[in-house]
Amino acid sequence: PPAPFKTRGQNTSRVQTLSYSLLNALFLNYVLFSTGNIIGSGIFISPKGVLEHAGSVGFSLIVWVLGGGICALGSLCYAELGVTIPKSGGDYSYVTEIFGGLVGFLLLWSAVWIMYPTTLAVIALTFSNYVLQPAFPNCLPPYIATRLLSTICILLLTWVNCSSVRWATRIQDFFTIGKLLALVLIIVVGLVQICKGHYDALEPQTAFEFIRDPSVGQIALAFLQASFAFSGWNFLNYVTEEVVEPRKNLPRAIYISIPLVTLVYTLTNIAYFSSMSPEELLASNAVAVTFGQKLLGMFSWVMPISVALSTFGGINGYLFTSSRLCFSGAREGHLPYLLAMIHLKNCTPIPALLVCCTATIVILCIGETHNLINYVSFINYLSYGVTIAGLLYYRWKKPKLVRPIKVKLTVPISYLIFWAVLLGFSLYSEPVVCGMGLVIMLTGVPIYFIGVHWSEKPRWIYSAVEYVTYVGQKVWNIFPSFYFFDFVFLIFR
Repeated sequence: PPAPFKTRGQNTSRVQTLSYSLLNALFLNYVLFSTGNIIGSGIFISPKGVLEHAGSVGFSLIVWVLGGGICALGSLCYAELGVTIPKSGGDYSYVTEIFGGLVGFLLLWSAVWIMYPTTLAVIALTFSNYVLQPAFPNCLPPYIATRLLSTICILLLTWVNCSSVRWATRIQDFFTIGKLLALVLIIVVGLVQICKGHYDALEPQTAFEFIRDPSVGQIALAFLQASFAFSGWNFLNYVTEEVVEPRKNLPRAIYISIPLVTLVYTLTNIAYFSSMSPEELLASNAVAVTFGQKLLGMFSWVMPISVALSTFGGINGYLFTSSRLCFSGAREGHLPYLLAMIHLKNCTPIPALLVCCTATIVILCIGETHNLINYVSFINYLSYGVTIAGLLYYRWKKPKLVRPIKVKLTVPISYLIFWAVLLGFSLYSEPVVCGMGLVIMLTGVPIYFIGVHWSEKPRWIYSAVEYVTYVGQKVWNIFPSFYFFDFVFLIFR
């Protein structure tokens, strides 16, 4: 808000009221932004994985609650970083500022080639499973069918994002309704079932009957599965420069959004167990569809449609943000400059979008959903841990730096202890999945020294890069505009 107005008489109270109203509206937007980015398709994917690794209904619910608490600790650390290093870009900006270009490049490299494409692949597979499940009620949808539909969905949304920013944002706004509708419907129906006395699986003596004896490694994997559903808790730090009064609004948004999301996720899982036994949930490839078939009767079609809308919008949102991260990295010189170019007419980062689309389709063809979740969650937690370790290093390196928000040392230390235990046992339980993520991340080291650090390259390398950029410009600028969207927009307007 602007500086305090110097007015007289009753106008002062009116201006103050307007300022407070503006602040409250902005704060509500931050809460909704944070909550909306966390709540996504993960809650329709992860319950099966969490229960499978936790081993019992009761312990899986504990994992969901503790997962929210761990996210709250991490969010408070990110709030301090957000006001101490007031740059948009989140982890990438903080790590680059604290540890230098190499570590920042490795984080960007892993995000562009692992985290975002893998997350997109998981959401796309969830979309295809929920769309196809009603057609295959007694078995899993065919492997080829799910991959083909997922690929078509990704290509379609890539085309939309290449053609029009306006339609990409309209798709995001519209399909958010599906996400909210599905969750509200599940929670309300589940609570009605509990009020009718259908809570056998939730009774203490039954809830803690373990399907198999849990190990520490399996518990760590259960937390990784839950963390996929909570991913997005740090997205507000990607727009720190646009947040009004971040000293107040960042922590306040955290205090409201994280407990709210944790409550919604816990209630959703309780609703699942009010109508399904653990065996039924583990046997289901689309939990919300099975839930709808058991309780909604002739209206069971609402559930797969709602979840499909949610996941479709999730794919669009991740394509939008991942291409912008790729674009930002190229603009900073950490990726080829071609990826920082935008279409002359559509003003969309077509090269960055096509790179994200290609990486997603490749990962889509080589992974299974729950393995992919372990894959991306491990790399996510690794990035979070490095960023929060940077907070402690920055305090030691610059102790006199002004920090508008300063959390107690027990907060980052507690997070890092949990982080070390979780990643250690995850690596022990899934050495191939987690090890491949580390290997891909470390492949960025030679790429950084050759592509970024080596400043005096031979002239022929620069000529080759310039030629590829020139050809790319010609190709991107003949990209056909999606006039159909403009036509539809004019009709509805």
